[in-house]
Amino acid sequence: MKNIVYTLLFLCCWAIPLQSSANAILVPMDETQKDHLKAYGVAYWVLENEIVMEWLLNYRGGSFLFPQNPYIEEQLVIKGISFKVLPDIKVKQIKSEIANPEVNMEVVQLETAPKIAVYTPTGKQPWDDAVTLVLTYAEIPYEEIYDSTVVTGGLPEFDWLHLHHEDFTGQYGKFYRSYHNQSWYQKQVRDNEAMAAKLGFEKVSELKLDVALRIREFVAGGGFLFTMCSGTDSYDIALSAQNTDICEHMYDHDPASPDFQSKIDYNQTLAFKDYTVSKDPMEYEYSDIDGTRDHKLAENLDKFYLFDFSAKWDIVPTMLCQNHTKEIDGFMGQTTDFRKEFIKPDVLVMGENKAIGTARYIHGEFGQGTWTFYGGHDPEDYRHMVGDPPTDLSLHPNSPGYRLILNNILFPAAKKKKRKT
Repeated sequence: MKNIVYTLLFLCCWAIPLQSSANAILVPMDETQKDHLKAYGVAYWVLENEIVMEWLLNYRGGSFLFPQNPYIEEQLVIKGISFKVLPDIKVKQIKSEIANPEVNMEVVQLETAPKIAVYTPTGKQPWDDAVTLVLTYAEIPYEEIYDSTVVTGGLPEFDWLHLHHEDFTGQYGKFYRSYHNQSWYQKQVRDNEAMAAKLGFEKVSELKLDVALRIREFVAGGGFLFTMCSGTDSYDIALSAQNTDICEHMYDHDPASPDFQSKIDYNQTLAFKDYTVSKDPMEYEYSDIDGTRDHKLAENLDKFYLFDFSAKWDIVPTMLCQNHTKEIDGFMGQTTDFRKEFIKPDVLVMGENKAIGTARYIHGEFGQGTWTFYGGHDPEDYRHMVGDPPTDLSLHPNSPGYRLILNNILFPAAKKKKRKT
């Protein structure tokens, strides 16, 4: 109802000629911005109200340009976002600067707010996952879905899908050794087995594989997939293990196939190849894809760096890497980053840890859609542990690590802008 009211107000505002109607609102996204994360929320709100906006790639950190409107200004003021109203002549000067072929900038028009789904089990709190945490802080609406929605064909209703830190291999995050006596772990097992049975599967691993395959179909059909931490490698491993059993008895009540590694099919994956799946059910690791154990740096030295792309030619990775800095503080996770020798050659690496030579932020195309994998758990909590308190994003409104997540949220709004060849 609130959005309908705002839409009517927008239409009324545009129906009345205003002397300043040629003016525009610039929301800078460089170091002058007071709250980068909330700015994305307002951008989404503008798109939700069917107002076309522009994203000025590489201009002052990837600034937003809105048409001047008192209701947009009101939102910016309420949320404490830095902005400036510019006269038409200044806007033309900025766009002229951006259009210079010698300058690595571009203007991208954003048209429609993507419908967002988060694949997550019931009862998870927003702080259990960085994406739901930042969506909540930025006030970007999303719908929670889980196995039943995916299995019954509900994914095509959405444009953008995030995978909560799920274990698609059916091994419950490989938490057995440390947590199998904990009530929350036991409940997770009961709930997953009940869901599998309800949906007609004999094992949880079979249910998760079906979900993984349907998500791949969603991407192939034009969907946008984003995931972090263990939602990255466990997803690809599940796809590659569809013709064998990699789960030991404590996970699915029967032993794993003794020769499962020989039946791993790397042709089924989105991102990774040639990896070896862990055979130890007590090891807190899925395979040798993950570079967590390579992080022997002091926390203050653990950084990763974004690559530069041509804004005029490589528009998609430029959008996904918009930031006010190229150096980002590292943060750990069950899957922290990806060893490069296991990344397929057609995958685009957008961010890397130079000190240890791992990839942190990768992207690719599959069918008509795209996927993005981002290593680590929480960009503002270096070593997030089970039971740790939630991150308060009001203390980190300029987080460059969280900005990467929100770039992916806005990316589908520009989906009509194809990468040049």
